[in-house]
Amino acid sequence: MASINVLTLNMHMGFNLLGRRFVLPELREAIRAVSADMVFLQEVLGEHAHHARRHAAWPAGPQYEFLADTLWTQFAYGRNAVYPHGHHGNALMSKFPIASFENRDVSVQGHEQRGLLHAIVRAPEGPEVHTVCVHLGLRESHRQKQIGLLCGIVADEIPADAPLVVAGDFNDWRVRGHALLRRCGLVEAFEHTRGRLARTFPSRWPTLPVDRIYLRNARVAQAQVLSTQPWSHLSDHVPLLARIDL
Repeated sequence: MASINVLTLNMHMGFNLLGRRFVLPELREAIRAVSADMVFLQEVLGEHAHHARRHAAWPAGPQYEFLADTLWTQFAYGRNAVYPHGHHGNALMSKFPIASFENRDVSVQGHEQRGLLHAIVRAPEGPEVHTVCVHLGLRESHRQKQIGLLCGIVADEIPADAPLVVAGDFNDWRVRGHALLRRCGLVEAFEHTRGRLARTFPSRWPTLPVDRIYLRNARVAQAQVLSTQPWSHLSDHVPLLARIDL
């Protein structure tokens, strides 16, 4: 049985809670210290010409490549929001080979752009692991539709016996979407081990349970919310970390 560590974080495009301070180099050190095997990231900038001119420490390439450095040799990026000076989306960083990936557009026309990044990872000593990095909309009606599309992918495109990790920012602070995800056969890691969903937003005073790690055909061995320093100063969300057995 293989055991892997999974981290998920909405990284707020590399800025702190109020968006005033650029913290990407500090964020890289914090992520490296956790030693996660797979890192699910939301609000990752692939390019931003304005910020690149304003910040001396801005990386030459995409933020996910800067964060991956030499530890996570494999990464996948799903571009969701595109604007004249750049774009951002979801990313997966992995210490294991990524066999394939596809970004699924789940945007509601005329509103914020959202996507589901579906990747297949070849973990050691076990079957291929399907992963989906999630960032859902701010409106309840949009989330309901997007969760329906996610559940369709889970049911129709992922083998019923394959290990599956679905992680990210669900924006489901009312916990209405959580019931739908459970009906899809998904088990939330923090709820399974602690009896309730983790509170991850806002980072200084986490009160809302918006970030999640869901599993299917995998067992959660441990789950924790990283709410102390330095994490409370590195984004508007705090991350979740889980150890899972495949």
